[in-house]
Amino acid sequence: MSRFLDPPAAKPLLPKEKIRKVYSSMRFRVFMGAFLGYAAYYLVRKNLSLAAPGMIEDGLVDKAGVGIAMSAVSIAYAFSKFIMGSVSDRSDARKFLVVGLVLSALTMMAVGFIPFGANQVVNVAVIFVLMLIIGWLSGMGWPPCGRVMAYWFSQNERSFKMSIWNTSHTFGGGSLGLLVSLGLVIFAGIGIEQTWRAAFIVPSAVALLIAVFCWWAIRDTPQSCGLPSINDYRNDYSGVKSKEKAVEKIPFRTLFVDYVFKNRLLWVIAFANAFVYMVRYGVGDWAPLYLQEMDIMTPEQSNLAFALHNYAGIPGTIICGWISSRFFKGRCTPPNVIFMGLVLLGTLIYWQAGNIAGFFAGGASPDALAGLTRGLIYFALILVGFCIYGPVALIGIQALNLVPKNAAGTAAGFVGLFGYLFGDALLSKMLMGTVAESAGWHVTFMMLAVASIVALFLCALTWNSEKKLASA
Repeated sequence: MSRFLDPPAAKPLLPKEKIRKVYSSMRFRVFMGAFLGYAAYYLVRKNLSLAAPGMIEDGLVDKAGVGIAMSAVSIAYAFSKFIMGSVSDRSDARKFLVVGLVLSALTMMAVGFIPFGANQVVNVAVIFVLMLIIGWLSGMGWPPCGRVMAYWFSQNERSFKMSIWNTSHTFGGGSLGLLVSLGLVIFAGIGIEQTWRAAFIVPSAVALLIAVFCWWAIRDTPQSCGLPSINDYRNDYSGVKSKEKAVEKIPFRTLFVDYVFKNRLLWVIAFANAFVYMVRYGVGDWAPLYLQEMDIMTPEQSNLAFALHNYAGIPGTIICGWISSRFFKGRCTPPNVIFMGLVLLGTLIYWQAGNIAGFFAGGASPDALAGLTRGLIYFALILVGFCIYGPVALIGIQALNLVPKNAAGTAAGFVGLFGYLFGDALLSKMLMGTVAESAGWHVTFMMLAVASIVALFLCALTWNSEKKLASA
């Protein structure tokens, strides 16, 4: 297997008259392969969130069990991203991405075919193990895409190209909701009673088709296609000389203790990331179950809300980054504070949508009142989706700015671990699922509101320190 994943050797250069045309078409192909490939990983990652309402209705699991099972993806992904990144650096990006995507899709599809019994504990255990596998395989998505972007796009264009590519996960997450709705209609039309199985099977089938496209589109390096390096092609050698020089290797103990453990601001950022992730996944992943269980929306409507929530993150991420560059000279704290304030507003509207609708249209008919409530929830989920992904991206960038370059990987991993392991797995999945089951949804909304406030406060703590670093 390791030999299969080895990077391809460089080919002889193509004739000069062909290089520009081939380079242009290959760069577009490779970019689209990386974009759709990473989006497809999100078609086979959050499926349990959309299948959960039907599974609970059938008595196969409860909310606490769903939270535990969903946490497995985040737990495995938090560690896989570290290890798979180092393996990817020594692998063919095309093979690495496609193998991970195919295995993820087949594993997720398998969940849809399992004949679950009446024992909820056994069902949760089986799903938990399969979600662990999927979480680990998910770690094979980002690293090869990063490798592709580094080899096919030079430094002075990479930031913009990667900002566009970075929206692929929100595109994939949004498309998951639409595909599940389509699957529900198809399964109901052909007489399958447990339509929730479509949430696992249909998106997985689409991910397999995208894997075929990625195999055609992606190539590891320009040199493997008979093309010159991207630096030679674009005559852009910015950052190359410094990277070619030997970099002093710091002992791990010094790296972690001096640059991470003793870095007070990095701890603040890490805890802020945990609460941002709690809100990010606490709102989005539980939305279909909450909206259906409370009879606020039909499955199709809640899936649409899930999709719009994710799609809103595409312009939101780009605009948040633009605000940082345009108005704050690249500082991350001000836009993080602004956007988390709007996230808090959206969370409160989402929570109190029924009361707000009753206040403004108390004399309306029940149908009109329900319609207004749904409209407010759509608005709130779009607002939260628009605003939450900007801080997710900028906190990662902020962490890199707080340490020397040769400690950047450790700092990014440290902050990411807090986000996925504590914010997502522990708080938004295990804790919220247990609280929703035992105390009800209103208590979980209180938790999300508090998490938004804490995240905003922690982000604001770095305001002066970041300003001093920027002016240093």
